[in-house]
Amino acid sequence: MLPIAMVCGVLFHSQIEYVAPIVPYLIFSMLLITFCRVKPREFNISRVLWELLVIQLVGSVALFWTLRPLGLDIAEAAFICVFCPTATAAPVVTGMLGGSIPKVAAYSVISNLAVALLAPLLFTWMGENQTDMTFTQEFTEIAARVAPLIVFPLLVSFLLYFFAPKVHGMISGVQSLSFYLWAVSLIVVVGRSVSFMLAEPHEKIPEMIAMALIAGIVCILQFIIGRKLGQKHGDKISAAQSLGQKNTVLAIWMALTYLNPIASVGPAAYVAWQNTINSAQLYLKMRKVGK
Repeated sequence: MLPIAMVCGVLFHSQIEYVAPIVPYLIFSMLLITFCRVKPREFNISRVLWELLVIQLVGSVALFWTLRPLGLDIAEAAFICVFCPTATAAPVVTGMLGGSIPKVAAYSVISNLAVALLAPLLFTWMGENQTDMTFTQEFTEIAARVAPLIVFPLLVSFLLYFFAPKVHGMISGVQSLSFYLWAVSLIVVVGRSVSFMLAEPHEKIPEMIAMALIAGIVCILQFIIGRKLGQKHGDKISAAQSLGQKNTVLAIWMALTYLNPIASVGPAAYVAWQNTINSAQLYLKMRKVGK
């Protein structure tokens, strides 16, 4: 499904703009399905989750400042690869690898909420006056679009749990649907990224290659750091997937919408890197089980 979605995005990139407005609704639906997997009584934020959150937030800003001398575009591409919250498919992959699904789902909630609260502030600060709006105007506009997209699915999932448990149970039972929604979203965001990349002058090619390579390094480091941190708390699989597996659809959409569009090359490359790592992990897991 991954290569099919990416190839479709590349082949039909010129037509993608007509359906691009559906991406926020697809993201909303994916988050709702994921959040319905977490019952309020299971929402236990352990110490390791707080430590992962600090790495995600502080690490993204630190990486931005470290790479800023190389150019704003490269710094933004690396930033969004770390700042982006956990993927909606992370609980599914974690379960297949033998990790704790509730822990990853809980971290998905708090990492998404943190992004919803901090994204408007950080995006406005990083924009470096790329628009004619004041800081307050730009902050307000980004907050009005990002926060509801992430916060409302959580509120809806909790309301369904308390007032419509049957509907909540039905949604939580169709977790595989989020995978297909993700695939459709991936077609759209990859297509938009390709359109922006083709519109860039040839002089930008080395910069885009650098973004793709940096995204790979960042991806590997996040899986390693998460695994090392989780090992201290007895759950290395859940911590590694929580930190390393990112909601790249949301990351690409945010980069295209609020950062320099070329920065979307970073999370677009991250898609391939993280799925390569996940495929290798699943292969080794099945091989081990087979033996």
